[in-house]
Amino acid sequence: MTPQEPDITMPQTQSGAERLHALMARGNAFLGVECAIMGGAMTWLSERTLVSAISNAGGFGVIACGAMSPELLLQEIRATKALTDKPFGVNLITMHHQLKELVDVCIEEKMSHVVLAGGLPPGWAISALKDAGIKSICFAPTASLGKKLVRSGVDALVVEGSEAGGHIGPVSTSILAQEILPEIRDVPVFIAGGIGRGEALGAYLEMGASGVQLGTRFVCATESTAHPKFKKAFLRASARDAITSVQLDARFPVIPVRALKNEGAKRFMEAQREMIARVDRGELEIKDAQLEIEKFWAGALRRAVVEGDVEHGSVMAGQSVGLVKTEEPVSEILAQLLRQATCYLERMAPDGCDEMDAAR
Repeated sequence: MTPQEPDITMPQTQSGAERLHALMARGNAFLGVECAIMGGAMTWLSERTLVSAISNAGGFGVIACGAMSPELLLQEIRATKALTDKPFGVNLITMHHQLKELVDVCIEEKMSHVVLAGGLPPGWAISALKDAGIKSICFAPTASLGKKLVRSGVDALVVEGSEAGGHIGPVSTSILAQEILPEIRDVPVFIAGGIGRGEALGAYLEMGASGVQLGTRFVCATESTAHPKFKKAFLRASARDAITSVQLDARFPVIPVRALKNEGAKRFMEAQREMIARVDRGELEIKDAQLEIEKFWAGALRRAVVEGDVEHGSVMAGQSVGLVKTEEPVSEILAQLLRQATCYLERMAPDGCDEMDAAR
């Protein structure tokens, strides 16, 4: 008998699109969407119009609750539901003085996902959401804290680097991804900060991420309600224009904020000096002074986003602002990201993607 020859058939290579679909499968299933791209929660921007547009286009929109009252949050959730039947989430700030009432609103409205941001989430909030069948998502600034959050019952993590806009930590996205992705596999992990093109999406998926979160990239979406002057500031800016605020006094910790440099940044320095002086005179406790600083940022951001005062307001932007080139619909932004990710996963072979898509 002739011995059976070994099967030397080479395994069929996945196309870039098939590879992308496989890599996003876990994130898609967790969020209940077509593409595991979350919208970053941006105060004054991540409201019903933009959130529903992201979800309708196949991504996952997230309402930025910010300083909203429970009544306003309830209105915003219901208004968003009127615009989309797709999944979307709510971002709650853990330091909000009415956090319990906000959690109750999310439970009452049967939200599918809630993002707890702005500090270590209280255990009761995670438990309450889980008991209601709501998935909780939290931010992990380190691998050790990420593991602690997973042990506490959190269903997914967001790893956000210092390239992001708004309040940021001290470590870059690329370092955090290398630190956390190999260590935490029990829950989906989404990467955020400095992501503006699909190549980054593809690369982080290959590293083990379940998806990504983008904020800056959506500011100039057609559906974004940002003031035209705010959008124009984004379109004119380069990556190096998005700078971080400076802490003046070690006794007075201030979470850095990344925004476009303008007169408003100078005013923040003046506000910081005033708060420090009031603490020194015994007029304010440090925690109260920090709250005043947060109120400064909230007011400055509203002036820029809503009123269009981009010189004296706070134009919060991530370093990926330099990749925002034009105002276009959310659906096209997501389509571009997916095309670019597909091309990346095919190693940019000339016959693997359209050259115009690769260049955009």
